[in-house]
Amino acid sequence: MGPVPDQQEGRVDEESGPLHETVGHLLRRVFTGITAEAMQNGAQSRDFVVLDMLADEDAPSQQDLAHRLGINRTIMVKLLDRLQQAGYVTRTRNPANRRTYILSVTDEGRAALKDMRQAVADRDARLTAPLSPPERRRLNELLSGLVAHDEQSTIPSTEHLVAQAHYRLRRLGDHRLEDYGLRTRHFSLLPALDRLGPCPQQQLAQYLYLTEPATASLIEELVQAGLVVRGQDPHDRRRYALELTDLGRARIPAVRDAMRGVEHDIEEILGPDGTRDLRTLLITLLP
Repeated sequence: MGPVPDQQEGRVDEESGPLHETVGHLLRRVFTGITAEAMQNGAQSRDFVVLDMLADEDAPSQQDLAHRLGINRTIMVKLLDRLQQAGYVTRTRNPANRRTYILSVTDEGRAALKDMRQAVADRDARLTAPLSPPERRRLNELLSGLVAHDEQSTIPSTEHLVAQAHYRLRRLGDHRLEDYGLRTRHFSLLPALDRLGPCPQQQLAQYLYLTEPATASLIEELVQAGLVVRGQDPHDRRRYALELTDLGRARIPAVRDAMRGVEHDIEEILGPDGTRDLRTLLITLLP
C-alpha cells in the first residue's frame, strides 16, 4: 500500500478534510503514474484506445469517436492529427455527410496496435500486481460505474478505465468551477497553498505528488489569474515562495465546495461501500 499522509499532515485545513484521501486525488495520482509510464514506452493510452476502437469498426466522424471514448473534441482532433501523420489512421470524406470524415485504421496502424495491446497488457499487469484477482475485478467494476454509460467501450483494460474515470471526474469538477474561472486541475493547489504558503514550488509539488514541471505550469495559470504571487523565499533568496493573493483566498470556499461536490457525486454513483472500496483499492495501487 502506498504511503498516504496521516489525517493531520494530509489535511488541507480543518474544514476541507484529508485531501490526499479523496477519490479524485487518488485517481489522479494513479492516472498520472500510468500516463508517465505509457509515454516512456511510446504507446500512449489514448493512442491505444482510439486505434483499438477503430480496429473494430470505422468511425463515421471525429465527433462520434470523441463522444464514444469520452475524449474532448479538441484533444481528439490533435490526437487524430498525430495518428494520421504517423500513418496509423486515414480520414476519408463521408459520402453520407460531406462535412465529416470517416476514420479508419491503416495496415501500419493495425501493426502498431498489436504492439500497443501487449504494452497495455503489461502495464495493466504491473498496475494491478498488488491486488488479488477478486480485488482486480472489484476495481474494474467500480471504475466502470464511474464512467458514464454512453462513454464505456469494450476495451478490457484497467488502464483505460482509470483514464475514463479520471476524465469524467475532471469534467464534473470543471463544471462546478466554471463560474470562477478555475478548472479541476486547480482543486488541490489553492487549499494546499492556504495551508503551506508561503512555500517554495518544490515543497508544494512534493505535498501534492505532482512533478515540478506540472506544478510550474499550474502555478503560472494561477499567477496569470491573480490568485497566486511569487515572492522571495526568506530561507533561500535564490528561489521563489508561493503565496495566495486575497482573491486566491476568496476562491477557497468555491474550491472546497466543488471538491466536496465531486466526492458527493462519486458516492451517489457508487454508494458509501463502493466509494470506500475504491478509495482503498486506489491507495493499494500507489507506489
